[in-house]
Amino acid sequence: MHFLLKVPSAISLRAALRKSLQLCSQSYTISTSFSYEAIKQQCRLEVPEYFNFASDVLDRWTKIEKEGKKNKNPALWWVDGDGKEVKWSFEELGVLSRKVANVLSDACGLQRGDRVLLILPRIPEWWLVNVACLRTGNVLIPGTQQLTVKDILYRLQKSKAKCIITDDFVAPAVDSVGAECQSLKCKLLVSEGHREGWLNFKDLLKNAPSNHQCVTTKHHDPMAIYFTSGTTGSPKMTEHSHSSYGIGFTVNARYWLDLTHSDVTWSTSDTGWAKASWASISTWIQGACVFVHKMPQFNPITVFECLSRYPITVFCSPPTAYRMFVQHKLSSYTFKSLRHCVSAGEPINPDVMEEWKVQTGLDIHEGYGQTETVLICANFKGMKIKPGSMGKPSPTYDVKIIDENGNILSPGKEGDIAIRVKPTRPPFLFTCYTDDPEKTAATIRGDFYVTGDRGIMDEDGYYWFVGRSDDVITSAGYRIGPFEVESALIEHPAVVESAVVSSPDPIRGEVVKAFVVLTPEYVSHDPEEVIKELQDHVKKVTAPYKYPRKMEFVQELPKTVSGKIRRNELRQKEWRK
Repeated sequence: MHFLLKVPSAISLRAALRKSLQLCSQSYTISTSFSYEAIKQQCRLEVPEYFNFASDVLDRWTKIEKEGKKNKNPALWWVDGDGKEVKWSFEELGVLSRKVANVLSDACGLQRGDRVLLILPRIPEWWLVNVACLRTGNVLIPGTQQLTVKDILYRLQKSKAKCIITDDFVAPAVDSVGAECQSLKCKLLVSEGHREGWLNFKDLLKNAPSNHQCVTTKHHDPMAIYFTSGTTGSPKMTEHSHSSYGIGFTVNARYWLDLTHSDVTWSTSDTGWAKASWASISTWIQGACVFVHKMPQFNPITVFECLSRYPITVFCSPPTAYRMFVQHKLSSYTFKSLRHCVSAGEPINPDVMEEWKVQTGLDIHEGYGQTETVLICANFKGMKIKPGSMGKPSPTYDVKIIDENGNILSPGKEGDIAIRVKPTRPPFLFTCYTDDPEKTAATIRGDFYVTGDRGIMDEDGYYWFVGRSDDVITSAGYRIGPFEVESALIEHPAVVESAVVSSPDPIRGEVVKAFVVLTPEYVSHDPEEVIKELQDHVKKVTAPYKYPRKMEFVQELPKTVSGKIRRNELRQKEWRK
Protein backbone atom coordinates (compact mmCIF):
# COMPACT_ATOMS: atom_id res chain seq x y z
CA MET A 1 0.00 0.00 0.00
CA HIS A 2 1.46 3.35 -1.04
CA PHE A 3 0.20 6.51 0.59
CA LEU A 4 1.08 10.08 1.32
CA LEU A 5 -0.14 11.10 4.75
CA LYS A 6 -2.06 14.36 4.83
CA VAL A 7 -2.80 16.06 8.13
CA PRO A 8 -5.84 18.33 7.67
CA SER A 9 -5.56 21.70 9.37
CA ALA A 10 -8.96 21.30 11.01
CA ILE A 11 -7.95 18.48 13.33
CA SER A 12 -5.64 18.43 16.30
CA LEU A 13 -2.12 17.07 16.17
CA ARG A 14 -3.07 14.41 18.68
CA ALA A 15 -5.76 13.13 16.34
CA ALA A 16 -3.31 13.37 13.47
CA LEU A 17 -0.76 11.32 15.37
CA ARG A 18 -3.41 8.77 16.21
CA LYS A 19 -4.35 8.53 12.53
CA SER A 20 -0.68 8.28 11.62
CA LEU A 21 -0.18 5.42 14.03
CA GLN A 22 -3.21 3.62 12.65
CA LEU A 23 -1.85 3.92 9.13
CA CYS A 24 1.65 2.97 10.19
CA SER A 25 0.33 -0.19 11.82
CA GLN A 26 -0.52 -1.50 8.35
CA SER A 27 2.05 -2.88 5.95
CA TYR A 28 3.18 -0.07 3.69
CA THR A 29 6.05 1.78 2.13
CA ILE A 30 6.16 5.52 1.67
CA SER A 31 6.02 6.56 -1.95
CA THR A 32 9.26 8.09 -3.17
CA SER A 33 7.56 9.81 -6.09
CA PHE A 34 6.31 12.79 -4.11
CA SER A 35 7.63 16.25 -4.86
CA TYR A 36 8.75 18.96 -2.48
CA GLU A 37 5.59 20.93 -3.22
CA ALA A 38 3.53 17.85 -2.32
CA ILE A 39 5.32 17.60 1.02
CA LYS A 40 4.50 21.24 1.78
CA GLN A 41 0.84 20.71 0.95
CA GLN A 42 0.52 17.49 2.96
CA CYS A 43 2.18 18.72 6.14
CA ARG A 44 -0.20 20.82 8.24
CA LEU A 45 0.71 20.19 11.85
CA GLU A 46 -1.71 21.48 14.45
CA VAL A 47 -0.53 21.69 18.05
CA PRO A 48 -2.97 20.55 20.76
CA GLU A 49 -3.16 22.23 24.14
CA TYR A 50 -1.92 19.06 25.85
CA PHE A 51 0.78 16.78 24.52
CA ASN A 52 3.25 14.30 26.01
CA PHE A 53 5.43 12.18 23.76
CA ALA A 54 5.51 9.24 26.17
CA SER A 55 1.75 8.85 26.51
CA ASP A 56 0.63 10.18 23.12
CA VAL A 57 3.19 8.40 20.93
CA LEU A 58 5.21 5.70 22.71
CA ASP A 59 2.27 4.24 24.63
CA ARG A 60 0.17 4.20 21.47
CA TRP A 61 2.86 2.20 19.68
CA THR A 62 2.76 -0.21 22.61
CA LYS A 63 -0.97 -0.65 22.05
CA ILE A 64 -0.46 -1.25 18.31
CA GLU A 65 2.34 -3.69 19.12
CA LYS A 66 0.11 -5.65 21.51
CA GLU A 67 -2.65 -5.82 18.91
CA GLY A 68 -0.20 -7.47 16.50
CA LYS A 69 -0.54 -4.66 13.97
CA LYS A 70 3.18 -3.89 13.96
CA ASN A 71 6.16 -5.97 12.88
CA LYS A 72 8.56 -7.49 15.42
CA ASN A 73 11.07 -4.63 15.29
CA PRO A 74 12.16 -3.64 18.81
CA ALA A 75 11.90 -0.05 20.00
CA LEU A 76 15.55 -0.08 21.14
CA TRP A 77 18.35 -2.38 20.02
CA TRP A 78 21.67 -1.90 21.80
CA VAL A 79 24.95 -3.76 21.27
CA ASP A 80 28.32 -3.31 22.96
CA GLY A 81 30.55 -4.88 20.29
CA ASP A 82 31.60 -7.72 22.58
CA GLY A 83 28.54 -9.90 22.20
CA LYS A 84 26.26 -8.26 24.75
CA GLU A 85 22.92 -7.16 23.37
CA VAL A 86 19.72 -5.54 24.66
CA LYS A 87 16.41 -5.50 22.79
CA TRP A 88 13.33 -3.78 24.17
CA SER A 89 9.91 -3.76 22.59
CA PHE A 90 7.77 -0.65 23.00
CA GLU A 91 5.96 -2.45 25.80
CA GLU A 92 9.23 -3.24 27.60
CA LEU A 93 10.46 0.32 27.10
CA GLY A 94 7.20 1.49 28.64
CA VAL A 95 7.44 -0.81 31.66
CA LEU A 96 11.07 0.01 32.39
CA SER A 97 10.66 3.75 31.87
CA ARG A 98 7.73 3.75 34.31
CA LYS A 99 9.95 2.06 36.87
CA VAL A 100 12.60 4.75 36.32
CA ALA A 101 9.88 7.41 36.63
CA ASN A 102 9.04 6.02 40.07
CA VAL A 103 12.74 6.10 41.00
CA LEU A 104 12.90 9.79 40.08
CA SER A 105 9.70 10.69 41.90
CA ASP A 106 10.07 8.49 44.99
CA ALA A 107 13.70 7.65 45.76
CA CYS A 108 15.05 10.92 44.34
CA GLY A 109 12.15 13.04 45.57
CA LEU A 110 11.92 15.03 42.36
CA GLN A 111 8.93 17.19 41.60
CA ARG A 112 7.49 18.08 38.23
CA GLY A 113 9.64 20.77 36.60
CA ASP A 114 12.80 19.86 38.51
CA ARG A 115 15.85 19.68 36.28
CA VAL A 116 17.95 16.53 35.80
CA LEU A 117 21.50 16.61 34.43
CA LEU A 118 22.18 13.37 32.55
CA ILE A 119 25.77 12.44 31.66
CA LEU A 120 25.99 8.89 30.36
CA PRO A 121 27.67 7.18 27.40
CA ARG A 122 25.71 5.22 24.79
CA ILE A 123 24.10 2.73 27.17
CA PRO A 124 20.40 1.70 27.39
CA GLU A 125 19.88 3.60 30.64
CA TRP A 126 20.34 6.90 28.79
CA TRP A 127 17.18 6.21 26.75
CA LEU A 128 15.28 4.99 29.82
CA VAL A 129 15.98 8.21 31.71
CA ASN A 130 14.92 10.29 28.69
CA VAL A 131 11.52 8.60 28.52
CA ALA A 132 11.13 8.58 32.31
CA CYS A 133 11.59 12.35 32.46
CA LEU A 134 8.80 12.74 29.92
CA ARG A 135 6.55 10.71 32.20
CA THR A 136 7.43 12.67 35.36
CA GLY A 137 7.56 16.13 33.81
CA ASN A 138 11.20 16.59 34.78
CA VAL A 139 13.34 18.77 32.51
CA LEU A 140 16.23 16.78 31.07
CA ILE A 141 19.68 18.34 30.53
CA PRO A 142 21.96 16.00 28.54
CA GLY A 143 25.74 16.40 28.74
CA THR A 144 28.69 14.72 27.08
CA GLN A 145 31.13 12.63 29.09
CA GLN A 146 33.93 14.85 27.82
CA LEU A 147 32.84 17.63 30.18
CA THR A 148 35.53 18.70 32.65
CA VAL A 149 35.06 19.45 36.33
CA LYS A 150 34.73 23.13 35.44
CA ASP A 151 32.09 22.39 32.79
CA ILE A 152 30.08 20.22 35.17
CA LEU A 153 30.21 22.84 37.93
CA TYR A 154 29.00 25.53 35.55
CA ARG A 155 26.11 23.40 34.32
CA LEU A 156 24.99 22.36 37.79
CA GLN A 157 25.11 25.91 39.12
CA LYS A 158 23.63 27.59 36.06
CA SER A 159 20.77 25.11 35.63
CA LYS A 160 20.05 24.67 39.33
CA ALA A 161 19.62 20.97 38.61
CA LYS A 162 18.14 19.00 41.51
CA CYS A 163 19.54 15.67 40.33
CA ILE A 164 22.48 14.33 38.35
CA ILE A 165 22.57 10.87 36.79
CA THR A 166 25.95 9.54 35.66
CA ASP A 167 28.42 6.66 35.90
CA ASP A 168 31.68 5.76 37.64
CA PHE A 169 33.72 7.74 35.12
CA VAL A 170 32.09 11.12 35.86
CA ALA A 171 31.08 10.63 39.52
CA PRO A 172 34.48 11.72 41.00
CA ALA A 173 34.27 15.02 39.12
CA VAL A 174 30.76 15.60 40.47
CA ASP A 175 31.90 14.86 44.02
CA SER A 176 34.73 17.37 43.72
CA VAL A 177 32.28 20.24 43.10
CA GLY A 178 29.09 18.96 44.72
CA ALA A 179 29.47 21.14 47.81
CA GLU A 180 29.36 24.24 45.58
CA CYS A 181 26.02 23.24 44.04
CA GLN A 182 23.32 24.24 46.49
CA SER A 183 20.43 23.05 44.32
CA LEU A 184 21.79 19.53 43.86
CA LYS A 185 19.78 17.20 46.11
CA CYS A 186 20.20 13.78 44.53
CA LYS A 187 23.05 11.90 42.86
CA LEU A 188 22.13 8.75 40.97
CA LEU A 189 24.88 6.32 39.92
CA VAL A 190 24.45 3.94 36.99
CA SER A 191 26.90 1.25 38.04
CA GLU A 192 27.23 -2.31 39.27
CA GLY A 193 29.10 -0.92 42.27
CA HIS A 194 28.23 1.58 44.97
CA ARG A 195 29.61 4.98 45.92
CA GLU A 196 29.25 6.93 49.14
CA GLY A 197 26.69 9.71 48.87
CA TRP A 198 25.09 8.25 45.74
CA LEU A 199 21.93 6.24 45.15
CA ASN A 200 22.43 3.17 42.98
CA PHE A 201 20.28 3.35 39.85
CA LYS A 202 20.22 -0.38 39.14
CA ASP A 203 19.27 -1.35 42.69
CA LEU A 204 16.42 1.15 42.74
CA LEU A 205 15.24 0.16 39.25
CA LYS A 206 15.07 -3.50 40.23
CA ASN A 207 12.78 -2.81 43.17
CA ALA A 208 10.68 0.02 41.73
CA PRO A 209 7.01 -0.60 40.87
CA SER A 210 6.11 -0.60 37.17
CA ASN A 211 2.80 1.22 37.50
CA HIS A 212 3.09 4.99 36.96
CA GLN A 213 0.63 7.61 35.77
CA CYS A 214 2.19 9.86 33.15
CA VAL A 215 1.86 13.57 33.97
CA THR A 216 -0.38 15.72 31.80
CA THR A 217 1.79 18.28 30.06
CA LYS A 218 0.80 21.27 27.98
CA HIS A 219 2.50 21.58 24.61
CA HIS A 220 4.54 24.60 25.74
CA ASP A 221 5.77 23.06 29.00
CA PRO A 222 9.58 22.67 29.14
CA MET A 223 10.87 19.25 28.11
CA ALA A 224 14.65 19.61 27.78
CA ILE A 225 17.50 22.09 28.04
CA TYR A 226 20.67 21.91 25.96
CA PHE A 227 23.79 23.91 26.72
CA THR A 228 25.05 25.39 23.46
CA SER A 229 28.24 27.34 22.83
CA GLY A 230 28.42 30.90 21.54
CA THR A 231 31.11 33.33 20.47
CA THR A 232 31.11 35.30 23.68
CA GLY A 233 30.34 34.28 27.23
CA SER A 234 29.66 30.84 28.56
CA PRO A 235 27.31 28.25 27.00
CA LYS A 236 23.64 29.23 26.89
CA MET A 237 20.76 27.09 28.11
CA THR A 238 18.52 26.37 25.13
CA GLU A 239 15.05 25.32 26.28
CA HIS A 240 12.73 23.12 24.23
CA SER A 241 9.09 22.32 24.90
CA HIS A 242 7.08 19.13 24.51
CA SER A 243 5.80 20.39 21.16
CA SER A 244 9.05 21.75 19.73
CA TYR A 245 10.74 18.37 19.95
CA GLY A 246 7.91 15.90 20.56
CA ILE A 247 5.89 17.12 17.56
CA GLY A 248 8.46 19.11 15.61
CA PHE A 249 10.40 16.04 14.49
CA THR A 250 7.45 14.66 12.54
CA VAL A 251 8.79 16.11 9.29
CA ASN A 252 12.27 14.76 10.06
CA ALA A 253 10.84 11.31 10.53
CA ARG A 254 8.58 11.07 7.51
CA TYR A 255 10.26 13.08 4.81
CA TRP A 256 13.96 13.41 5.62
CA LEU A 257 14.67 10.07 7.31
CA ASP A 258 11.92 8.43 5.22
CA LEU A 259 10.96 6.11 8.09
CA THR A 260 8.33 3.41 8.48
CA HIS A 261 7.83 1.08 11.44
CA SER A 262 9.86 -1.55 9.57
CA ASP A 263 13.07 0.50 9.70
CA VAL A 264 16.11 0.20 11.95
CA THR A 265 17.80 3.59 12.41
CA TRP A 266 21.36 4.21 13.57
CA SER A 267 22.72 7.63 14.49
CA THR A 268 26.32 7.78 15.70
CA SER A 269 25.74 11.01 17.67
CA ASP A 270 27.19 11.52 21.13
CA THR A 271 24.46 11.35 23.80
CA GLY A 272 25.47 14.82 24.99
CA TRP A 273 24.28 16.49 21.79
CA ALA A 274 20.80 17.37 20.61
CA LYS A 275 21.26 15.15 17.53
CA ALA A 276 20.88 12.06 19.74
CA SER A 277 17.38 13.23 20.62
CA TRP A 278 16.70 14.23 17.01
CA ALA A 279 17.37 10.66 15.91
CA SER A 280 15.55 8.86 18.73
CA ILE A 281 12.36 10.93 18.79
CA SER A 282 12.11 10.96 14.98
CA THR A 283 12.53 7.19 14.87
CA TRP A 284 9.91 6.51 17.53
CA ILE A 285 7.37 8.86 15.93
CA GLN A 286 7.21 6.32 13.10
CA GLY A 287 7.37 3.27 15.38
CA ALA A 288 10.80 2.32 14.04
CA CYS A 289 13.76 0.84 15.91
CA VAL A 290 16.55 2.93 17.46
CA PHE A 291 19.83 1.04 16.99
CA VAL A 292 22.74 1.89 19.29
CA HIS A 293 26.34 0.74 19.39
CA LYS A 294 28.19 1.54 22.61
CA MET A 295 31.33 2.49 20.62
CA PRO A 296 33.38 4.37 23.29
CA GLN A 297 35.73 5.58 20.54
CA PHE A 298 34.57 6.32 17.00
CA ASN A 299 35.94 3.68 14.65
CA PRO A 300 35.06 3.50 10.91
CA ILE A 301 35.72 -0.25 10.82
CA THR A 302 33.22 -0.78 13.64
CA VAL A 303 30.67 1.19 11.65
CA PHE A 304 31.27 -0.88 8.50
CA GLU A 305 30.99 -4.14 10.43
CA CYS A 306 27.72 -3.02 12.05
CA LEU A 307 26.19 -1.92 8.76
CA SER A 308 27.15 -5.32 7.34
CA ARG A 309 26.03 -7.46 10.27
CA TYR A 310 22.81 -5.80 11.46
CA PRO A 311 19.65 -4.95 9.46
CA ILE A 312 20.23 -1.20 9.68
CA THR A 313 18.16 0.52 7.00
CA VAL A 314 18.64 4.23 7.80
CA PHE A 315 22.01 5.68 8.83
CA CYS A 316 22.94 9.13 10.13
CA SER A 317 26.45 10.43 10.78
CA PRO A 318 28.22 13.80 10.54
CA PRO A 319 30.25 14.82 7.47
CA THR A 320 33.48 14.21 9.38
CA ALA A 321 32.57 10.54 9.65
CA TYR A 322 31.69 10.24 5.97
CA ARG A 323 35.05 11.86 5.10
CA MET A 324 36.71 9.09 7.08
CA PHE A 325 34.51 6.40 5.54
CA VAL A 326 35.38 7.16 1.92
CA GLN A 327 39.08 6.84 2.64
CA HIS A 328 38.46 3.10 3.10
CA LYS A 329 37.78 0.48 0.47
CA LEU A 330 34.12 -0.25 1.09
CA SER A 331 33.84 -2.94 -1.61
CA SER A 332 34.93 -5.52 0.95
CA TYR A 333 31.73 -4.85 2.93
CA THR A 334 28.12 -5.49 2.02
CA PHE A 335 25.52 -3.20 3.55
CA LYS A 336 22.67 -5.46 2.55
CA SER A 337 19.88 -3.66 4.44
CA LEU A 338 21.03 -0.04 4.19
CA ARG A 339 18.74 2.02 1.93
CA HIS A 340 18.93 5.64 3.13
CA CYS A 341 21.76 7.85 4.46
CA VAL A 342 21.59 11.31 6.00
CA SER A 343 24.10 13.77 7.39
CA ALA A 344 23.91 16.88 9.57
CA GLY A 345 26.01 19.00 11.90
CA GLU A 346 28.13 20.81 9.31
CA PRO A 347 28.26 21.14 5.51
CA ILE A 348 29.30 18.01 3.64
CA ASN A 349 31.70 18.17 0.72
CA PRO A 350 30.23 17.28 -2.71
CA ASP A 351 33.22 15.06 -3.51
CA VAL A 352 32.56 13.02 -0.36
CA MET A 353 28.94 12.58 -1.37
CA GLU A 354 30.02 11.45 -4.81
CA GLU A 355 32.61 8.98 -3.53
CA TRP A 356 30.13 7.51 -1.00
CA LYS A 357 27.61 6.97 -3.79
CA VAL A 358 30.25 5.40 -6.03
CA GLN A 359 31.18 2.92 -3.30
CA THR A 360 27.73 2.22 -1.83
CA GLY A 361 25.23 3.25 -4.50
CA LEU A 362 23.48 5.51 -1.96
CA ASP A 363 22.97 9.27 -1.82
CA ILE A 364 23.68 11.25 1.32
CA HIS A 365 20.70 13.47 2.16
CA GLU A 366 22.10 16.50 3.96
CA GLY A 367 20.03 18.30 6.57
CA TYR A 368 20.51 21.60 8.36
CA GLY A 369 19.32 22.63 11.79
CA GLN A 370 20.48 24.00 15.13
CA THR A 371 20.19 23.20 18.81
CA GLU A 372 17.56 25.97 18.85
CA THR A 373 15.47 24.41 16.08
CA VAL A 374 14.36 21.18 14.50
CA LEU A 375 15.15 20.55 10.83
CA ILE A 376 15.39 23.89 8.98
CA CYS A 377 16.38 22.69 5.50
CA ALA A 378 16.98 19.28 4.01
CA ASN A 379 17.37 17.22 0.91
CA PHE A 380 14.13 15.33 1.43
CA LYS A 381 13.51 11.86 0.08
CA GLY A 382 12.37 12.06 -3.52
CA MET A 383 13.93 15.49 -4.14
CA LYS A 384 16.66 16.13 -6.66
CA ILE A 385 19.92 16.54 -4.71
CA LYS A 386 22.20 19.40 -5.58
CA PRO A 387 25.58 18.38 -4.07
CA GLY A 388 26.75 21.03 -1.62
CA SER A 389 23.26 22.40 -1.01
CA MET A 390 21.34 22.08 2.26
CA GLY A 391 18.23 21.40 0.20
CA LYS A 392 14.93 23.22 0.68
CA PRO A 393 13.16 24.54 3.81
CA SER A 394 11.22 22.21 6.06
CA PRO A 395 7.46 22.86 5.88
CA THR A 396 7.58 23.44 9.66
CA TYR A 397 9.22 26.83 9.02
CA ASP A 398 9.00 29.84 6.72
CA VAL A 399 12.71 30.22 5.94
CA LYS A 400 14.16 33.30 4.24
CA ILE A 401 17.48 34.98 3.51
CA ILE A 402 17.41 38.48 5.04
CA ASP A 403 19.66 41.52 5.24
CA GLU A 404 20.83 43.44 8.30
CA ASN A 405 17.51 45.30 8.44
CA GLY A 406 15.32 42.22 8.26
CA ASN A 407 14.41 42.64 4.60
CA ILE A 408 13.98 39.52 2.48
CA LEU A 409 16.70 39.16 -0.15
CA SER A 410 16.18 37.92 -3.67
CA PRO A 411 17.67 34.65 -4.97
CA GLY A 412 21.43 34.66 -5.41
CA LYS A 413 22.10 37.29 -2.73
CA GLU A 414 23.99 36.34 0.42
CA GLY A 415 22.42 37.17 3.76
CA ASP A 416 21.39 35.74 7.12
CA ILE A 417 19.40 32.51 7.23
CA ALA A 418 16.26 33.34 9.19
CA ILE A 419 12.90 31.87 10.25
CA ARG A 420 9.71 33.94 10.34
CA VAL A 421 8.37 34.28 13.89
CA LYS A 422 5.82 37.08 13.44
CA PRO A 423 2.91 37.34 13.56
CA THR A 424 3.04 33.75 14.89
CA ARG A 425 6.09 32.10 16.41
CA PRO A 426 6.47 28.49 15.21
CA PRO A 427 5.86 26.03 18.08
CA PHE A 428 8.78 23.95 16.78
CA LEU A 429 11.37 26.56 17.73
CA PHE A 430 13.20 26.73 21.05
CA THR A 431 11.27 28.51 23.79
CA CYS A 432 14.08 30.72 25.05
CA TYR A 433 17.58 30.86 26.41
CA THR A 434 16.67 29.99 29.98
CA ASP A 435 17.02 32.87 32.43
CA ASP A 436 18.51 35.08 29.71
CA PRO A 437 15.82 37.30 28.14
CA GLU A 438 18.40 39.64 26.58
CA LYS A 439 20.10 36.90 24.55
CA THR A 440 16.72 35.47 23.61
CA ALA A 441 15.56 38.88 22.35
CA ALA A 442 18.84 39.35 20.46
CA THR A 443 17.92 36.45 18.14
CA ILE A 444 15.00 38.43 16.70
CA ARG A 445 15.39 40.87 13.80
CA GLY A 446 12.14 42.38 12.62
CA ASP A 447 9.77 39.50 11.87
CA PHE A 448 12.50 36.85 11.96
CA TYR A 449 14.53 34.60 14.20
CA VAL A 450 18.12 34.91 12.94
CA THR A 451 20.08 31.65 12.99
CA GLY A 452 23.48 33.33 13.00
CA ASP A 453 24.42 31.51 9.80
CA ARG A 454 24.93 33.05 6.38
CA GLY A 455 23.47 31.57 3.25
CA ILE A 456 22.13 31.99 -0.28
CA MET A 457 18.92 30.76 -1.88
CA ASP A 458 19.21 29.93 -5.58
CA GLU A 459 16.60 30.38 -8.30
CA ASP A 460 15.25 26.85 -7.67
CA GLY A 461 14.65 27.49 -3.96
CA TYR A 462 17.66 25.48 -2.76
CA TYR A 463 19.64 26.90 0.16
CA TRP A 464 23.42 27.04 0.28
CA PHE A 465 25.43 27.45 3.47
CA VAL A 466 28.07 30.20 3.28
CA GLY A 467 29.40 30.35 6.82
CA ARG A 468 28.65 31.47 10.35
CA SER A 469 28.05 35.11 11.01
CA ASP A 470 29.35 34.48 14.49
CA ASP A 471 32.62 32.76 15.33
CA VAL A 472 31.45 29.39 16.60
CA ILE A 473 33.64 26.57 15.33
CA THR A 474 32.13 23.27 14.20
CA SER A 475 34.79 20.58 14.28
CA ALA A 476 33.84 16.96 13.64
CA GLY A 477 30.26 17.86 14.56
CA TYR A 478 31.23 19.48 17.88
CA ARG A 479 30.32 23.14 18.39
CA ILE A 480 33.12 25.03 20.09
CA GLY A 481 32.88 28.61 21.33
CA PRO A 482 36.10 30.64 20.93
CA PHE A 483 35.52 32.33 24.27
CA GLU A 484 35.79 29.05 26.15
CA VAL A 485 39.13 28.18 24.55
CA GLU A 486 40.51 31.70 24.93
CA SER A 487 39.48 31.70 28.57
CA ALA A 488 41.37 28.46 29.10
CA LEU A 489 44.50 29.78 27.36
CA ILE A 490 44.58 33.02 29.32
CA GLU A 491 44.85 31.05 32.55
CA HIS A 492 48.33 29.87 31.49
CA PRO A 493 51.25 32.14 32.48
CA ALA A 494 52.64 32.04 28.94
CA VAL A 495 49.63 33.80 27.41
CA VAL A 496 49.03 37.54 27.23
CA GLU A 497 45.99 37.21 25.00
CA SER A 498 44.70 34.99 22.24
CA ALA A 499 42.16 34.75 19.45
CA VAL A 500 40.59 31.44 18.49
CA VAL A 501 39.17 30.82 15.01
CA SER A 502 38.35 27.96 12.70
CA SER A 503 40.96 26.59 10.33
CA PRO A 504 40.25 24.20 7.43
CA ASP A 505 40.97 20.51 7.92
CA PRO A 506 40.51 17.73 5.33
CA ILE A 507 39.05 15.26 7.87
CA ARG A 508 37.24 17.31 10.53
CA GLY A 509 36.07 20.02 8.15
CA GLU A 510 37.58 22.62 10.44
CA VAL A 511 39.64 22.63 13.61
CA VAL A 512 40.43 25.09 16.37
CA LYS A 513 43.37 27.38 15.72
CA ALA A 514 44.72 29.78 18.33
CA PHE A 515 46.68 32.94 17.60
CA VAL A 516 48.64 33.59 20.78
CA VAL A 517 50.56 36.58 22.10
CA LEU A 518 53.20 35.26 24.51
CA THR A 519 54.47 36.86 27.68
CA PRO A 520 58.11 38.07 27.56
CA GLU A 521 59.20 35.16 29.74
CA TYR A 522 58.07 32.61 27.18
CA VAL A 523 59.10 34.33 23.94
CA SER A 524 62.50 32.68 23.94
CA HIS A 525 61.22 29.20 24.78
CA ASP A 526 61.13 26.42 22.21
CA PRO A 527 57.92 27.03 20.20
CA GLU A 528 57.02 23.35 19.85
CA GLU A 529 57.35 22.79 23.58
CA VAL A 530 55.18 25.81 24.35
CA ILE A 531 52.51 24.65 21.88
CA LYS A 532 52.42 21.20 23.49
CA GLU A 533 52.24 22.74 26.96
CA LEU A 534 49.37 25.03 26.02
CA GLN A 535 47.46 22.26 24.26
CA ASP A 536 47.77 20.01 27.32
CA HIS A 537 46.69 22.91 29.52
CA VAL A 538 43.49 23.51 27.50
CA LYS A 539 42.65 19.79 27.60
CA LYS A 540 42.79 19.91 31.40
CA VAL A 541 40.86 23.15 31.83
CA THR A 542 38.03 22.47 29.39
CA ALA A 543 36.60 19.54 27.42
CA PRO A 544 39.47 17.83 25.51
CA TYR A 545 37.81 18.17 22.10
CA LYS A 546 38.08 21.96 22.37
CA TYR A 547 41.88 22.17 22.43
CA PRO A 548 43.59 24.11 19.59
CA ARG A 549 45.02 21.59 17.14
CA LYS A 550 46.82 24.46 15.41
CA MET A 551 48.65 27.36 17.04
CA GLU A 552 50.51 30.42 15.82
CA PHE A 553 52.45 32.91 17.92
CA VAL A 554 52.00 36.57 16.97
CA GLN A 555 53.22 39.88 18.36
CA GLU A 556 49.74 41.41 18.39
CA LEU A 557 46.17 40.62 17.40
CA PRO A 558 44.16 42.62 14.86
CA LYS A 559 41.57 44.76 16.62
CA THR A 560 38.81 47.24 15.90
CA VAL A 561 38.96 50.85 17.01
CA SER A 562 36.98 49.92 20.10
CA GLY A 563 39.51 47.24 20.98
CA LYS A 564 37.55 44.18 19.88
CA ILE A 565 39.55 41.36 18.33
CA ARG A 566 38.88 40.97 14.61
CA ARG A 567 38.47 37.19 14.55
CA ASN A 568 36.86 37.35 11.12
CA GLU A 569 40.13 38.74 9.69
CA LEU A 570 42.14 35.89 11.18
CA ARG A 571 39.59 33.32 10.04
CA GLN A 572 39.58 34.65 6.48
CA LYS A 573 43.39 34.49 6.46
CA GLU A 574 43.20 30.81 7.43
CA TRP A 575 40.62 29.88 4.83
CA ARG A 576 42.41 31.78 2.05
CA LYS A 577 45.36 29.46 2.61
